Amino acid sequence: MIDLILTQFPELASKMSWNLPTIHRNGKYVVGICAYKHHLTFSPWSPRVISDFKVRLGKFVLFKNCFQIPVDWEIDRELVKDLVRARLAELD
Repeated sequence: MIDLILTQFPELASKMSWNLPTIHRNGKYVVGICAYKHHLTFSPWSPRVISDFKVRLGKFVLFKNCFQIPVDWEIDRELVKDLVRARLAELD
């Protein structure tokens, strides 16, 4: 998923923050992805992005700033790109 994001958005960079992989632009966090035993967590750090995508994220466990993805989830490339675009628009 990180490779997908960095390939589609070459202006972004990845680094480790708080012991998890994060993707940022100009020092501002865009998304974070963390792997656990039974799920992944995708964090756009934005209640607005989560709220705006609530229908498309309906099958996932949602929280205020993030959502859980099953470890066997086949990546929905368009959803990931749309989430990143929404977060970037919010940061602009």
